[in-house]
Formats: sequence, C-alpha cells, structure tokens
Amino acid sequence: MMTSAAPFPLDNLAQAILPETLSETVWIEVIQKMDEVYNELLEYEVALEQKNAALEESQQFVFSVLTSMSDLLVVCDRHAVIEVVNQALVELTGRQEGELKGAKLSTLFAEPGSIEAAERVMARMASQPAHDLELQFSTRASGATPVALNFTPRLSGAGNLLGVVITGRPVGELRRAYHALREAHDQLKRTQQQLLQAEKMASLGRLVAGVAHELNNPISFVLGNVHAMRRYAPRIKRYLEAMHAGQDREALAVLRTELRIDHILEDLAPLLDGAIEGAERTRDIVDGLKRFSAADRNENIEFNLSEIIERSVHWVTRATPPGFIVDLDLPDALLMTGSPGQMQQVVINLVQNAADATAGQPSSQLTVRARREDGDIVATFHDNGPGIPPDALDKIFDPFYTTKPVGKGTGLGLSISYGIVERHGGQLSTGNMEQSGAEFILRLPAVS
Repeated sequence: MMTSAAPFPLDNLAQAILPETLSETVWIEVIQKMDEVYNELLEYEVALEQKNAALEESQQFVFSVLTSMSDLLVVCDRHAVIEVVNQALVELTGRQEGELKGAKLSTLFAEPGSIEAAERVMARMASQPAHDLELQFSTRASGATPVALNFTPRLSGAGNLLGVVITGRPVGELRRAYHALREAHDQLKRTQQQLLQAEKMASLGRLVAGVAHELNNPISFVLGNVHAMRRYAPRIKRYLEAMHAGQDREALAVLRTELRIDHILEDLAPLLDGAIEGAERTRDIVDGLKRFSAADRNENIEFNLSEIIERSVHWVTRATPPGFIVDLDLPDALLMTGSPGQMQQVVINLVQNAADATAGQPSSQLTVRARREDGDIVATFHDNGPGIPPDALDKIFDPFYTTKPVGKGTGLGLSISYGIVERHGGQLSTGNMEQSGAEFILRLPAVS
C-alpha cells in the first residue's frame, strides 16, 4: 500500500529551477501546474488504495468459496502443473497445499491407467472436455480412492488454452447418494402400488353384490343341469343291467319305453352343452375378477377396450339400483396395448362415479360413446347428474380430493385413474356439459 509523502515546498522548488529572467506570470503558471499534478497523484493514490481493498476482498471471497467447497477442485496450467487446489483436495490426499502446488497433475493418481487417461484428456482438452471420468486418486489414508472428475478448459480472452479446471467428488459419496435416491424411488413405487391395490379392493367391494348375482346365474344353470343328469343316471343304469342280463328284445323294448331312454338320450346333449356353457361363463367371470383384483404386474399386451368397457358397465350396473341406465355405443373392436386390468379399473371408477353422481336424479343415466379418431381411441362418459362444482374442476384429479360425503369415497379413484391413463400414453379430462351433467373424456393410443 502506498503512503503519502510530505509536500515539497513549492517556493524553494521554484527558486531552484526558475532563472531570474522568468516573469512572475510564468512562475505562477508553473506553480499551478505542479499543484494540479500533485492533486492528481493524490487522487491516483486514493483510487489505488480502493482497488487494492476491493482486490483483497475478492481474493478473500474466492478463498472462502474454495475452502467451503465439498467437491474437489484442481486448477492446472496447460502443461498439467497444479496451480490451485482447495481444502477438500488437501483433506482427501493428505498432502499439504504447498506440496500440491507446482506438482504435476499425474502425482495425484494412484495407478498408471488413471495417469494415462488423464493425459489423454489433457491432450484433447482444447476441443473436447470430459465429464464423469472415474479415476483412482492416491490417498495416504486408504491408498486409492475412486473419484468422478469433470475436466473443463480454461481459456484466455482470445480463446487460447491457458489450462484446465478439474472438479470431482469421491465415487463412494455419489454411490451412497444414488443408493438413497433409488431407495426413496422404490419406496414411492411400493406406496403407489399399495394405493392402487387398495383402490382396486375398494372398487371390488362395491361390486361384490353385482358380481355375486352375476355368478349365481351360470352356477344355477350348471347345478340344475347336473341334477337332471343325476336323475337320469339310475334309469340308464337299470336299462344297461337288463341288457347285460340277456333279456329278450321285447322285454328290453318295454323297459326302454318305461324308462323313457329315448327322451333321456335326446336330453343329454343339451344338458351337457348348457352345463359347459354355464361353467365357461363362470370361468370368464372369475378370470375377470382375478385380473382386476390381482396386483399390478405392468402388463403390456394387446386387448379390446370395447370388451373392457362392456364388462365393467355390466358389473357396476349389477351392483347399482335398477334405475341406473347405461346407454352404450361402442364399435366391435377398439384395440390398444397395455394392462387390461388397469384399464378396467379406470372404466369401473368412471361408471361408478356416474352412478353415485346421478343417484338423486329422477332418471339416472350414463351415456358411453367410443370411436377411433386420428389414431387414438376416444371414449366419453356423459351422465345427467348435477355436474362438477366449478371450484372443484381444477382439483378433481388431486389425490384424496372428493366431493362425496364422508365415508362414501376415498378420493383416490380419479387420481389413480388419471395416473393409469398417463402411463398408457393417454389423457383423462373432464368438464360440465351445457345441457346438464359432467363428461369425462378418455383418450388412448390405438393399435394401428
């Protein structure tokens, strides 16, 4: 820092350098110029002190930043000579800052492979930076530690390579961070699966009465046919025993008429066909229930969405009051790819919500339309209920949000349905119709 010097007496200076022949005017001008120069020197000195203080403050700021960095920092010149290191590198290597400065970059590495990799990166640094390069650092504590490094060129104002800035972090810390992130992600996925399964079970519980009635019809059909065949069995057995006993033809003919064997033979085929049909219907219903209630396996198969909608509507209407009418307008085939169980859950939620929303109407009705449009499947669910409150439209798909009374809904159905549709590459939207009621629009990519 510069210090001010004592001012030189200007009168003495003037007497020393000015001859007697100079006029008094000239002498005064010289004195004024010297005063101006002296004042400028003082101003320069003050500005220099201010800039020096700012430079010291900047240096202190940079030093504090380098010291507080948890990542490693090495600054080298273009000849791979270390110029700057931070405290994190000093602590990792166990070497003093003075020992590191001026050393070659290669002295940081623990094995020849890392040295060669660093030299290759330095050779092409002007044109190709390097990121996430894992090299072995030499440490006094453990001998060698893997470090993920980033090499960035340090350029002059003219674009010439001055050196390289190297930052990094021990891979052990990164692996621990990735492990914690992966565990959190896995836990979130498990929670989502649990919510999805819980909502499935809640929907299945609402459908139990209808599904039980649906199963009762084919089972009763099978049971009735089996009972009929059981009544026929003793007659057939008696007739066969008479044949094996060697009775004559006339006696067998009389017995055949008495036991109505011809009628039994004509009736067996329809009875067996009916029993098989009822068993197959039961099997299909049970398969649908198993597919719907099973834990999500992220299936990705081709299926017909029209069949899913028809089955879902059939199940829900079996468990709703008789006044709930569903008008279906579906093509024979709407092929898409994904999980049929998940899409069935979406449709059941939409139909069940419509049944709940129209429960207080004189005539409760839901209209379901589906079509192909620009390579997509578009299905609309329009009910004649009171519609969705305006303040609920932007929250209708939020988790745990519901407009139903307490105990009537979990608030998860539409939220889970929205997520399922998104995972299938589609969109689920809603709005109120001008006439009356709410409409949900389901758009999904179709199989081309």
